[in-house]
Amino acid sequence: MSRTLRRGTPLKTPADAAAVKRRAKELGADLCGIASAATLNAFPPDPRWPQTPDRISPYCKSVIVIVQRIPVGAFRCKSNIPVQYLDMLVLRRMDRIGLKLAQELERAGHPSFTLAAQETDWNLKRASYARLSTRHLGVEAGLGTLGLEVNILTPEFGPRLYLTGILTELELEPDPRMEEQVCIGESCSRCLHSCPPDAVRQWGLDKAACATEAQEFGFAQITKFFDRFFDLGSAEERKAAVRSRDLFGFWQGLLRVVGSFGDCPRCLAVCPVGNDYHAHLADIQKHIPEKTPEKVAKAAAFKQARKVAPHDLPGLSEWNIRWVGEKGYQGIVARQLQEFKKRQKERQ
Repeated sequence: MSRTLRRGTPLKTPADAAAVKRRAKELGADLCGIASAATLNAFPPDPRWPQTPDRISPYCKSVIVIVQRIPVGAFRCKSNIPVQYLDMLVLRRMDRIGLKLAQELERAGHPSFTLAAQETDWNLKRASYARLSTRHLGVEAGLGTLGLEVNILTPEFGPRLYLTGILTELELEPDPRMEEQVCIGESCSRCLHSCPPDAVRQWGLDKAACATEAQEFGFAQITKFFDRFFDLGSAEERKAAVRSRDLFGFWQGLLRVVGSFGDCPRCLAVCPVGNDYHAHLADIQKHIPEKTPEKVAKAAAFKQARKVAPHDLPGLSEWNIRWVGEKGYQGIVARQLQEFKKRQKERQ
């Protein structure tokens, strides 16, 4: 087979949504969807801090959203290091796919560019928020919905994925947004039970608490280390600090992203959404050692609050329900599991 066939057929004029999604998958994207820039401008995740295409380029008409899954073998390991290393590889690959697709669109006559997969603007809420929220891009592109801990969940891979966007001046037909809630929600609460710093809220996240595990050697931890370092009184104390695991972690993080921008894989590993979970994780993630009576009580309170006054919950407000799924959970995970078991039987 020739190299040309292996790589597929580059985009040509006229390029429509079907051709763009075909090409993204040929280049290596696991999933691809299209979101309307006008819709993204009209519905920013947080209107107080608008992460919208028009703040980047007033000429953008569509955002092509690509997904790269994280291989689930890393979620079967004893430490976070393998999944953090895979994060780096996945993000780099996704950037290359986005660049290639943008270049082909430009050759076809449509100015386009890709954003860094996890680019951060420190002016947004003084935290690690990107100029566009890739989770919300994925929802608007019809790829999934937000979960209890506000990761995006796709039916295929649950939350074990990354996303990025290619902004283009080509007007493409957008994909319909999913209205059924992909996340099982309060009746499951496995992400809540497994979270080491107990950062999961009801369709929300204590981001600062999450970062203590997810970004063990991230920016906030680096600044805290040096605040402590300059307060040390003796040369011996400074020498010990320089030789500490923390400083080694920062150095390695800057070189390879490991632990610097990464994730705590616990909520990702235990989420029962996705065929990858059914195939490779269900057997070893059934038991959650971090589960406590306090977390169980919190999950029960969440479930009760959802029954009594769901629209009073910030995460399920009239604005935010758009990304959670207006129709609520209707059994998508159970249906998918049955279909998975059926296909497994057919293969035997």
